[in-house]
Amino acid sequence: MKSRAIRIREPGASDRLELAEIDVPEPGAGEVRVAISTAGVNYIDTYQRSGLYRVPLPFTLGLEGAGRVEAVGDGVTRWCVGDRVAWAMAPGSYADAMLVPAERLVALPDAVSEELAAATLLQGMTAHYLTHGVRETRPGDVALVHAAAGGTGGLLVQMLVRAGARVIATCGTMTKAELARTAGASDVILYDEEDFAARTRALTDGRGVDVVYDAVGRATFEGSLASLRSRGLLCLYGQASGPVPPFDLNRLNDLGSLFVTRPSLGHYVADRASLEGRADAVFEAVARGELVQRIGARHPLEAARRAHDELESRATTGKLVLTTGNVA
Repeated sequence: MKSRAIRIREPGASDRLELAEIDVPEPGAGEVRVAISTAGVNYIDTYQRSGLYRVPLPFTLGLEGAGRVEAVGDGVTRWCVGDRVAWAMAPGSYADAMLVPAERLVALPDAVSEELAAATLLQGMTAHYLTHGVRETRPGDVALVHAAAGGTGGLLVQMLVRAGARVIATCGTMTKAELARTAGASDVILYDEEDFAARTRALTDGRGVDVVYDAVGRATFEGSLASLRSRGLLCLYGQASGPVPPFDLNRLNDLGSLFVTRPSLGHYVADRASLEGRADAVFEAVARGELVQRIGARHPLEAARRAHDELESRATTGKLVLTTGNVA
């Protein structure tokens, strides 16, 4: 069958994104063909488009989406035609249809729409593994969260607070500050107006925080290190401002025997049990109203360039999604 898809033939700026028609074959053994209703837009998509993360070219962008099963391949018994499903970390979601390995799909509860699933799964599972994976959050922990009004940041703040942590948030505007507070942050620092590391030290009586969650990268790395208590952890899980330059590891000792990790979601949902456990935790919290994802903007599939430009401007609040017109 034919499908519209957003492709790149060579890396670069958002003008490299092109709408193309591609063939989507019948599913092979262990595969499912899905009619996509909504695709989530994530920073990792911009990294792949720009060449910061290398992908085989030509390449259909998008790692996250939701829709309905259209066909199943040999050996697939878990899914039936018409099932509502979602996925994360499966490339090709900026399209009307795609093939997905059956083992990477998760079922949607009745209370969660396909749009909300596509907007929440990747970022929700990211927030979950950061809160309950990279380290187990304990009541009384103090965490600093950068970009706390974004899609992942907002979910992360909510999960940390539910786990008993106090959250100090950074963001760029008063509007975003209110969103971070609504998510549960105790204190919010406008990083364009004050030194966030110094302010974090002041808010913790000089001690520093137990953990910093940093998806910004180059622009915040040094300040993140300076915000940590002795033996604290810097979790660098993104690089919206660019990659961190080469770093002398001896400085970790000088700064108080600090720890630094650079995790990714794929390693925390690599097996079926981990994938289902994190997805179920996210969807159950969403269904109960305990985890709220804001849809920042909806764009038709053909407007993917605009979505990337908006995301990279760092002016967005909430999650950006692409819609295909397939009935959800």
